[in-house]
Parts: sequence; C-alpha cells; structure tokens
Amino acid sequence: MFLNSAGSSLTPKIVLKTMVDYLHQEEQFGGYETANRNSEIIQGFYDETAKLLNCKSSNIAFATSSTDAYAKALSSIPFKEEDCIITTDDDYISNQIAFISLQKRLNIKVIRIKKNQDNELDLEDLEDLIRKHQPKLIAVTHIPTNSGLIQNVEGVGKICRQHNILYLVDACQSVGQMVVDVQKIECDFLTATGRKFMRGPRGTGFLYVSDRVLELGLVPLLLDLNGADWTEFDNYKIFKTAKRFEYWEISYSSLLGFTEAVRYANQIGLNNIEEYNKKLAATLRTHLENKGFRILDKGNNLSSIVTFCSKDGEIDSIQNILKENNIYFSVSYKGGALIDFSHKNIDKAVRLSPHYFNTVEEIEKVSQLLSN
Repeated sequence: MFLNSAGSSLTPKIVLKTMVDYLHQEEQFGGYETANRNSEIIQGFYDETAKLLNCKSSNIAFATSSTDAYAKALSSIPFKEEDCIITTDDDYISNQIAFISLQKRLNIKVIRIKKNQDNELDLEDLEDLIRKHQPKLIAVTHIPTNSGLIQNVEGVGKICRQHNILYLVDACQSVGQMVVDVQKIECDFLTATGRKFMRGPRGTGFLYVSDRVLELGLVPLLLDLNGADWTEFDNYKIFKTAKRFEYWEISYSSLLGFTEAVRYANQIGLNNIEEYNKKLAATLRTHLENKGFRILDKGNNLSSIVTFCSKDGEIDSIQNILKENNIYFSVSYKGGALIDFSHKNIDKAVRLSPHYFNTVEEIEKVSQLLSN
C-alpha cells in the first residue's frame, strides 16, 4: 500500500514509457538530433504546465527540482545589506537554510509572520511587518512538508500586490494534489517538483515567473546561453521569457516524462483530484484520532499530508506495523521542521500522504492495522 506521495509518488506507466522511448531515440540518433526531431513535443511541457497553473507558456521554466527553481528565483533578486525577507515558521527546511545563508553572506534580516491561535497566518501582523521593515521579498511555503497545513497564500498575495512586494511561493507539496492558480495567488515566483504529488520522475521541477518579473528584467545570478544572447564582447541581451531561468543542458527524457505526468493530472482535473484527496485525508485523520493517536496537523484548511504519533510522542511501534505490512510511508524529523516541532514538543512524526490512486478501503485497512 503506497502512502508516500509527499515524498516521491508512483509514476503513471505513460511517464516511464515516454522516457524510455526518448532514450532509445538518443541511442540511435544522439542527443542533438533527437532534441531537434522532438522540438514540438518538448514545447508541450511549457503548454501543459501553463494549463496546470493558469498562466502562459512564456511564464514557465523547467528545473531539475523545486530547490533548483527556488535558488534561481532567490538569486535573481538584488538583495543588499540590511534588506529584509519575511517568511513563516512553516517554510520548508531548504528555504529556511537558504534565507539564513543570505543572512550570513549579505547581512539581510529574516523575519517570520506570527500565527493566530488556529495556526493560520496572522495577516494583520504581516501588514505591520511590511510597514515596519519594507521587505524586499515575502516567501511562503503553500503546504509544509512536515504537516498537513495549507497556508493562506492567496491572502498573502493580495497584501503583496497592495504593497508592491515580490512574492515567492513554494508549491512543492501542493501542485498535483490540489488546484494551484497563480492568478489567484498573485505570486511573482512559484516553484514545484515533479516527483511528489505530480507523479513525475525525479530530477524534474518547474519555476513560474510572472510577467512583472520578466518586465523588470530579473535574471538568475548566473546565466548561460539559454538565458541570453552574447551581443558584445562584454555584454549580453536577456531573453524575454521565463526560459532565461533555465540552463541549456536538460535531460529531455526527464522533461518529456514530466510533461506526461502534468498532462495526466490535467486530464483527470485538479478539482477532481483535490476533492477526492480531501476525502481520503479527512477519513484517515478521523480514524487515527478515534484509535487514540495524536494528530499533529493544525489549521482550518488541511491537505493530503497526515502527520501523527502516539499520545506520548513515540512512533517506533507505528513504524514497525507499517513496515511489517508493506505500507510505504515517511518520517518527519525535528531537524526538518525545527520551529513547528519545537512548538509541538515532538522530535519526529509518521507522515502518511494518500493520493487519488488510493482507495477509502485502503485507508480503513491501515487504520485497522495500526489499532491492533
């Protein structure tokens, strides 16, 4: 029973077939010729991903991971000493480390938004922080990897637009399990990976870049020939689309496999996927809570990531039962969610992440196994 789509999900057969077919072509014709022969098909990645996010293909750049996309977005922002980034307690560990790295290197300030008693972001506090610190960037992880919380990225987006502040959203765990509409979020950058709820191959991801960012001329710190034309001995001209955030060397077999994963999700419909996933996750939480487990997901809007432990905070017996019954799961540790787990007074938690290929019967079965 596979319940680890928040880690690395199962790919549809068409994803594997597409990648293998492309590699066979490379075996016969070489990489350059194969890319040339498939140029129109390769463009399908940008079209399908734009459809997924409700934007234009010119706003999409391929990336090797969400972290790759996130780093390129961050590097395009001209931070100076004493600049400020506003983020959240629940932002992904790699993002938090990146912010601290900028803090150490450039002496920027990193400030985190307060949360209300219901664990939702305090948007009044955000507005106060903006007035006080005039941040260069606001960065929010849509769904943290360590809990089922869905953060109010649309509410934050409205405030960012009112104050004309750059806005970066990590949608690594939300894209593929629910509707993600960049027009409603009003973000300037949005990053995601292929391997999680999108059901794509590892080594894939994407970066959404808004028209505003493109018009501002922002570019990653280090460009190559995919991002600009070398026009003079000591100058270049950047390209107009989000492809300026790509590097020239790409695994096209991976890109085409990811394209099929995006197309697969688009054909099912993210509205359908979101509705079904909410039913699975709610059923799982209810069953586990009724069996006496401590549910760690707190918030008004919860996702298809279910984190829990025993009442005393232990997870060893839970892990043993899941392993003995061939149930695939993940464990989240305090080091990956330092602020959140410190507040919850736990060191680790079991993470189950059902997806639309799971059934209610499977959810009931795993709950019954854990109660024995």
